Amino acid sequence: MLAQSEISSKTEEEQPKSSKPSINEEPVAHTRPQVSIDNRNERGWRRIVRNFSPSWFTVNMGTGIVSIIFYMIPWKAKWITVFSIMFFGLNIVLFTLALVISILRYTIWPEIWSVMIADPNNSLFLGTAPMGFATIAEMWILLCSPAWGNWAVKFGWALWMIDSIVAVIVTLVLGILLMSASHERGLHNFTAAQILPIAATTVAAGVGSEVAWTLPNAQYALGTLVVSFTMWSMAMPMIFCVLMTYFHRLAMHRMPPRETVASVFLPVGPLAFGGFGALQMGKLAMKLFPKTKTLDPMTGQIFYSLGFLTAFVLWGWGLVWFIYGLASIYISWPIPFNMGWWGFTFPIGLYAITTILIGEELPSLFFRVAGTIIGASVLLLWMVIAAGTIKGIWTGKLFHSPYLANLQTKREYTTSEKSHV
Repeated sequence: MLAQSEISSKTEEEQPKSSKPSINEEPVAHTRPQVSIDNRNERGWRRIVRNFSPSWFTVNMGTGIVSIIFYMIPWKAKWITVFSIMFFGLNIVLFTLALVISILRYTIWPEIWSVMIADPNNSLFLGTAPMGFATIAEMWILLCSPAWGNWAVKFGWALWMIDSIVAVIVTLVLGILLMSASHERGLHNFTAAQILPIAATTVAAGVGSEVAWTLPNAQYALGTLVVSFTMWSMAMPMIFCVLMTYFHRLAMHRMPPRETVASVFLPVGPLAFGGFGALQMGKLAMKLFPKTKTLDPMTGQIFYSLGFLTAFVLWGWGLVWFIYGLASIYISWPIPFNMGWWGFTFPIGLYAITTILIGEELPSLFFRVAGTIIGASVLLLWMVIAAGTIKGIWTGKLFHSPYLANLQTKREYTTSEKSHV
C-alpha cells in the first residue's frame, strides 16, 4: 500500500498544471507600457522649452550691440545704416522669441523657477534679460525717436523706465539671494558671472543718459539724469568689489576652466559702459544744470570734466581686462563651443562704442579708428558665434540645463519626507 501511495503522488506531480486560474486566483492584468513624463519632456519642443535657460538672452545682447555699433560708426554710409536697421529688427525678433519661450517654460513647469533661482550660477544670467532689452531701448532712442517724432520719444522713455525697474530689481534681489543662500561657496567657485546682475543697472543708467538727451522738457530730462546718476552710483562701486574679488580668485586659483574662459571678458563690459554713462551724463549735466538752475552754473562744467576723466580711467581699466581675456584665450585654446561664447560680443562691443565716444570728445582720429576696428571684430565674432549657435540648435547640444537634475533631487527629498510623515 505504501508503494501504491508513492506512485499516485508522483502521478499527481507529473500532471501538467491547468492554464486556467482557479476560483480563488485573480487573473493577471496585461497593461501596455506607458512612456514616462520625464522621457516625454526630453523630446521635441518640450525639450527645447524645458532646457531654455536665461543664458539664451546673451544672444539678444550680442545681436543688439552689433546694431548699436553700426549706428555709432563715425563714418556714415547708407549701407551701414541699413545693416544697423536689419540687426535691430533681428534683435527684436530674438528677444520676443526668448521671452515667449521663457514664459512658456515657467508656466508649464513652475517648479523649475525655484530650482533655477536657487542655482548659484545660472540664476546670475537673469541679468542678461534686462541688458538685452536695454539694447532694444537704446536703438529705439537712437534710430526711431529722431525719425518718428514726439510719440517715439515718449515710447522710448517708457521702454527705459521698464528696463530700469527690472534691472534694479534683478540687481538687488539676486544680491540678497546670494548672501542668504544656505550653502557655502569657496573662492575657487567665484566667476565673473557675478557681474551680470549688477551690470544690468549700469547699462540701464547709460541708456538713461541717452534718453534724457531726446526729452524736450528740461525738467523731465533732469529727473531722468538724476535717476541715471543714482543707478550708476548703485552699480559701479559693487562692480569694483566684484572685480577685486574675481582678480583675487584668478591670482589664487588660476584661470577658469576652458569651457568658461570667455567669462574673463565680462569685466570689460560694465567698465566700458560705466565710462560711457559717466561721460554722457556729464555732458548732459553741463547742458541742463544752467538751464534748470540746478546747483551752481559751473557745476555742470565740473560734472562734464569729472565724467570724461572717469570714462577715460574706466576705459583704461577695461583695456587691462581686455588683454587678460586675450591672454586667457591664447593659454586655453582650443575652447569648446558653448553658449558662453556669446560672452565675447557684448563686452567687446561696449568697449568699441566707448572708444568711439572718447574719440569724438577729444577729438581723436586714433580713438575713432580703434573703436571702428574693435567694432568690426565684434561683427566677425557675431558671425562665427551665430553659425556655431545655429549648428548647436540643429543638433540639440545647446539645450541642456544641468541644474534640472536638482529638480529630481528635490522631488525625491519631498517624497521621502512625506513617507516619513
